[in-house]
Amino acid sequence: MKFTAQQIADILEGEVVGNPDEEVSKLSKIEEGEKGSLTFLSNPKYNSYLYTTNASVAIVNKSLTLEKEVTSTLIKVEDAYKSFSKLLEFYNEVKNNKQGREQPHFISKSAKIGENEYLGAFSYIGENVIIGDNVKIYPNSYIGDNTIIGDNCVIFSGVKIYSETQIGNHCKFHSGCIIGSDGFGYAPNEKGEYAAIPQIGNVIIEDYVDIGANTTIDRATMGSTIIRKGVKLDNLIQIAHNVEIGKNTVIASQSAVAGSSKVGENCVIGGQVGISGHLKLGNNLQIQGQSGISKSLKDGAIVQGSPAFNYPDFFKSYAYFKNLPKLASKINQLEKELKTQTKE
Repeated sequence: MKFTAQQIADILEGEVVGNPDEEVSKLSKIEEGEKGSLTFLSNPKYNSYLYTTNASVAIVNKSLTLEKEVTSTLIKVEDAYKSFSKLLEFYNEVKNNKQGREQPHFISKSAKIGENEYLGAFSYIGENVIIGDNVKIYPNSYIGDNTIIGDNCVIFSGVKIYSETQIGNHCKFHSGCIIGSDGFGYAPNEKGEYAAIPQIGNVIIEDYVDIGANTTIDRATMGSTIIRKGVKLDNLIQIAHNVEIGKNTVIASQSAVAGSSKVGENCVIGGQVGISGHLKLGNNLQIQGQSGISKSLKDGAIVQGSPAFNYPDFFKSYAYFKNLPKLASKINQLEKELKTQTKE
């Protein structure tokens, strides 16, 4: 896929300095630029590379003053960083703008699919599924019976969405994620054996939710596991049955939320965080990486540790903890001196 400097400038509302017909087909860092590539410069620390790069086209700030001639065609914009981000979004849309139905695929006769869809090879659409407009379902994906998917969703290859799931608009599911698998519910009998408790609930995912690769969200035992609007989940996250994640909360990789816990809105949760079951976590929380949450938290709490506790207290405690050998040695020395003084 090739674009000219002028086409890019039109998208970014920028000004071309150089050859407007210069073509690019790939992106590069400015220090690694090569012929046929597009780069950008926003950090003054990298200014020197503008005069040595081999990139064909470079996006720069209008405020930049050239110290000498450059070989690249320049596109001058108000903010090079924001413009380059905008261009990446545009490129991603063009790259992923697939339509049609690849063969083979399976669509149940009772399923309803909107307009401008893309169905990749070996995708499966179950009974009574309803899919909105502009939905892209990549190869080897499974959509279980009675699932509802809104408009403008992207389901990448290998995603498995179990039956009864409800998904809003503008959601994105990365490869390998599983939505609606059974919650971890077992009851022991008199022999100490465990029998599975039927999980008859579902998963509800609201608008503008992104789910990372290999993340799993369990269906509820009864009722619903709910992921509210704007939630962003990283890769390799476990959300257990009957959990609710509040809107615009973000959770980093390898974290887990145990059954029936409620996480508030606008929370930021670091990687490898473990949250126990049946807790209520407030809004606007910051939970640092590798923390263990074993009790409910109030709005605005900032915590770290396992078990987690108040963030400033944690760092004060850690300062003592790392000096424990020195402190122990000092205490031993003081004890010896006291014993000597007592004998005298």
